[in-house]
Amino acid sequence: MNNERVTLAQELHDGIAQDLVVLGFSIDQAIAQCQEPELKASLRMIRFTTTTLIEKVRAEMHQLRGAEPLLSVPGQVNTMHEALRVVQEILRNIEKHSDAKTLEIAIGDDGKGGVGVRDGSFGLKGIQERIEKLNGEIHIDSDANGTRIGVTIPLDR
Repeated sequence: MNNERVTLAQELHDGIAQDLVVLGFSIDQAIAQCQEPELKASLRMIRFTTTTLIEKVRAEMHQLRGAEPLLSVPGQVNTMHEALRVVQEILRNIEKHSDAKTLEIAIGDDGKGGVGVRDGSFGLKGIQERIEKLNGEIHIDSDANGTRIGVTIPLDR
């Protein structure tokens, strides 16, 4: 049974997950080339949904392998999942209703700190690259009292 689960996780990774990543890159290119604000907003929502699907597939792959998903804290898996959904809904509401020119995101924790961009680590580096691509700014403050990340992104409207 365990071998079947690992094989299924590998199939998900090599198939659907990779296809979704390629789809995401294609949507990014369409957003970059799009001149029509309403279409660009729709493409961003599609991209956001694609990213959510990628995260779901990755979580399933980790679960199949018997590993915890990356977005989890022991005893708080549901809390983290629900927190992600809250943030998604806030972003959807901003996109649909706010007419905002700038998006500001601030998030922090009271963990052990020490977060930073390191060689061989793609998480924060990938975030920085995305923010730069969006002509935004990111500030990371991490110490023994936890980590705080602030992001400012201009919205094309």
